[in-house]
Amino acid sequence: MKNYISNEDKSARMFQSGFMELFTHVHPATPLVLFLPVVAYSLHIAYGTMGISMQVSLVIAGLFVWTLTEYLLHREIFHLQPESVWGKRLHFIMHGVHHDYPNDSRRLVMAPAISIPLAAFFFILFKNIFGPTYVFPFFAGFIIGYLVYDMMHYAIHHFPMRGKLGTYLKKHHFRHHYMDSDINFGVSSPLWDVVFRTLNEEQKQKPTTQDITFDSSAGSK
Repeated sequence: MKNYISNEDKSARMFQSGFMELFTHVHPATPLVLFLPVVAYSLHIAYGTMGISMQVSLVIAGLFVWTLTEYLLHREIFHLQPESVWGKRLHFIMHGVHHDYPNDSRRLVMAPAISIPLAAFFFILFKNIFGPTYVFPFFAGFIIGYLVYDMMHYAIHHFPMRGKLGTYLKKHHFRHHYMDSDINFGVSSPLWDVVFRTLNEEQKQKPTTQDITFDSSAGSK
């Protein structure tokens, strides 16, 4: 068991080098600035190369595949518990710091040093699977899913998230932070938590606004 260090909008220094430290602080609009042009370009390339129904189907398929990717990255990579000193250091940089400082507004969205190489990797992977034509609308949907995830994650930590859906997603993610870090890995959707049985059992009940009030000193990493 481990108490969270802080629920204030602040964080720990990661690097002695000021230059390196600069890259660990990311404005929440950064993913939109970087990847909305990628989405627009991908859809532009796809325009005219296939029917609209095929384009829409591939975009939706990309969105769907993102939800699984989000879940697996969070569960299997970000919550990997390495034994080596360097492994533990890397884990803290990638995700551990977020569990220690969950409301740090400059470390809530994915840093470009991680998101850009990941995007390049997935584009190459999908191109090999779908070919040079179908990859573009599929990749556009995949990146749209990523942007929804990043913006949703920021909103959950920094906005009220009113309404049934917003309240549910906030409750879903806060249980991961403040009750048990081995449950509720999906941020933008609980779908794969249901499929892989990592959904917190209490969430089978209808969530209420009052249910999302948590003791900030409770939880485990």
